[in-house]
Amino acid sequence: MTVRRIAAFLLGASLVLGYAPFTQAWLVIPVLIAMLALTEPASASAAWRYGFYFGLGWFTAGLSWIYVSIDQFGGLPVIATLAILLLLFAYLALFPALAFWLWKVSERWLGSFAIGVLPLCWLLAESLRGSLLTGFPWLELGYTQTESWLGAYAPWLGGMGVTVVLWLIAINVWLWYRHRHPLAAINSISLLALPFILNALSPLQETGEQARVLLVQGNIEQSIKWDPDQHWQSLTTYLELSRPYYESHDLIIWPESAVTMPEPYTDDVLNNIHHRLVEHQTALITGIIDYRSNNYYNSLIVLGLDGPVQSFEPYQHGHSNRYQKHQLLPVGEFVPFESLLRPLAPLFDLPMSSFSRGDYQQADLRATGWQLAAAICYEIAFPNQVRANVGSTSDFLITVSNDTWFGRSHGPAQHMQIAKMRALELGRPLLRATNNGITAAVSAAGEELGRAPQFTTTALSVTVPLVEGHTGFYYWGHGAAWFITIILALGSIFGALRHSQASAKSVH
Repeated sequence: MTVRRIAAFLLGASLVLGYAPFTQAWLVIPVLIAMLALTEPASASAAWRYGFYFGLGWFTAGLSWIYVSIDQFGGLPVIATLAILLLLFAYLALFPALAFWLWKVSERWLGSFAIGVLPLCWLLAESLRGSLLTGFPWLELGYTQTESWLGAYAPWLGGMGVTVVLWLIAINVWLWYRHRHPLAAINSISLLALPFILNALSPLQETGEQARVLLVQGNIEQSIKWDPDQHWQSLTTYLELSRPYYESHDLIIWPESAVTMPEPYTDDVLNNIHHRLVEHQTALITGIIDYRSNNYYNSLIVLGLDGPVQSFEPYQHGHSNRYQKHQLLPVGEFVPFESLLRPLAPLFDLPMSSFSRGDYQQADLRATGWQLAAAICYEIAFPNQVRANVGSTSDFLITVSNDTWFGRSHGPAQHMQIAKMRALELGRPLLRATNNGITAAVSAAGEELGRAPQFTTTALSVTVPLVEGHTGFYYWGHGAAWFITIILALGSIFGALRHSQASAKSVH
């Protein structure tokens, strides 16, 4: 392995510090500048190798937390676990390799102007990473800026647009360093300063209405979560944490699969809970497994006010006020090549790993008169799907999860950071309940309104202000990011043509 490949690997690995829980957002732009310096003089094939090692370092350090779940629950030898992870990281590293390779290939026709094509190449590669084989969009570069001032681009351009901005700043700083181009310096400063203007132009306004929300964190051990003998004890834990707040709160949220006994086998209990909630004029949203027609669905249902079509009606299994998870987690919730893989190891035969998909686009949940756009666990990392489920009347984003699989690693912190980005993009408060953390509420501006301590059995009470208005990302999604990168690429092509014509004239 050459020194340059080692350098690319270390640069990629250092990106982990830009994400939660480390949140050293400033580090990302210098890393990208260093990659430009490393790759600019390289051939297309060398750029592919540097991009691959950069990606290998990026995903090895950033996704190392996956080891925790495979090691603790996968039932595989350490060597086999490491081999699976290396295969995953190598696959993901192909996408930054592709981006750098496309950039250098374009140099054959565009020369030095090709650097303006790099953001489009990166956007293409990242879009493929987020969609191929069901997609794995974790660790998009834009997430590093969720808590920084550059996060102000997210309501206009989305997280992927923030990634584009990071590349534009890095490219302009590099061009200024290489050529002392005044315009490059002006561009860099402008891109760094523009967020302060964007904040002032925000179309969002608080309505003056507030919701009193209770987020319940049961802290149930994963090793006993699906034990049938534990079902009633787990349900009792959530009820005891919630009952004292029935009268004082508008909405109570339990995490993913908080009720582990599938519908319809808990109908009587759910009906009793529903009537108690109606009596106290409040609502409960809980994760539960829905079983129907020989299919299992990872679901959210609403009990209490607005639960069934009419709140005074008894709860019945199958009422329409529910959400069924669409974007399933490979291996954890469905097993590709099931007949081949399930017999190989416990990793491919985890409890509840045969779910069916809900629809891509579903109606808001209705609770206490409010509309909530839902996403369950892994789905919150898919911005296009979340956006597709936010309507003009959506008041909140709600996401529930069970990050117990990842222990005390940095995985849950990254998951929370991703959820915050969705609040920024779509300009709606986010309510997040998890089994053992990170349980929190986030304002439409991406600021935490409250957070429960991780690994504790607790209930978090928060007052959440409602907002009106819609962000640019709500209207046009990632279209603005694509538009910017395509215009830059066309500008580079036009610049290269003009330079070629000018050179030809000077020869004659």
